[in-house]
Amino acid sequence: MSPPAATFENPVAVSGFTMPVKKTLNNLAVKPAVNGQAKTLAEMEDKWESFTFSPIRESQVSRAMTRRYFTDLDNYAESDIVIVGAGSCGLSTAYELAKKRPDLKIAIVEAGVAPGGGAWLGGQLFSAMVMRKPADAFLNDLGVPYEDEGDFVVVKHAALFTSTLLSKVLSFPNIKLFNATAVEDLITRPNPTASDPNAVRIAGVVTNWTLVSMHHDDQSCMDPNTINAPLVISTTGHDGPFGAFCVKRLVSMQQLEKLGGMRGLDMRTAEDAIVKRTREVVKGLIVGGMELSEVDGANRMGPTFGAMALSGVKAAEEALKVIDERKVENSE
Repeated sequence: MSPPAATFENPVAVSGFTMPVKKTLNNLAVKPAVNGQAKTLAEMEDKWESFTFSPIRESQVSRAMTRRYFTDLDNYAESDIVIVGAGSCGLSTAYELAKKRPDLKIAIVEAGVAPGGGAWLGGQLFSAMVMRKPADAFLNDLGVPYEDEGDFVVVKHAALFTSTLLSKVLSFPNIKLFNATAVEDLITRPNPTASDPNAVRIAGVVTNWTLVSMHHDDQSCMDPNTINAPLVISTTGHDGPFGAFCVKRLVSMQQLEKLGGMRGLDMRTAEDAIVKRTREVVKGLIVGGMELSEVDGANRMGPTFGAMALSGVKAAEEALKVIDERKVENSE
């Protein structure tokens, strides 16, 4: 029996965006070699003495990168949704949103060079990832295999989950990931109410390259950049150098009286609380994942990741309830 045909994704236009459609290589004729160069690995086999790469100038590499990056900066300066943090919750949110609303322009801002947050490993540098049911439904949707242990499942390596989720998110044409980029502040607009005349709504994020953000104290001031968006979803994790940034900023802006502070570890209550309480904390800002534990004083759950995935699913659901209304408000 011959092996299954390899697949690749060929973009087609859908509602003004490009969505991938799978085709098989069996349907395509392999192009002949150009300048004698091989087009398949089989053609390269045992011919390394005559091997050479295609010619290139160093400037071509620079232009290929910078042209695309600055085009993306220009394109996503006005986004529909900004997701702050590309950990397991933020990526799960992006995955669900892009599936359901391919018309939305979604920017993900991640302070680290490597997206994925703490989900590349399980607890204490152990590799396996544990998810309590019913979070296995999310794994099934992604196509990530696991071992069923009754009330929970085990993915053989957390990196399998993270890399699969990340690759699927980045394959959506309406998503752009800006990694090594920190959110330094929130863009606000007045939104006075009868009970709070000083209330604001969130209208985007203020960004800077992470290495710049880390050196504001020992270098002269380096002003930031901005992304306007009617809805921001913050999933930056519990308190840390860049963690819980958006909700801490809400306190300093007097939009929240104080943070509840993450409580001790209790898996039995923590995961339910995080998923159930994922919500729009102030108008224009949805908070999910462990950042929410800092707002509500919820317990931590330690090395079990089901709440991160399902909090992302719920964050996407909450976003879809309000995004069209927030877009109208943002245009006023």
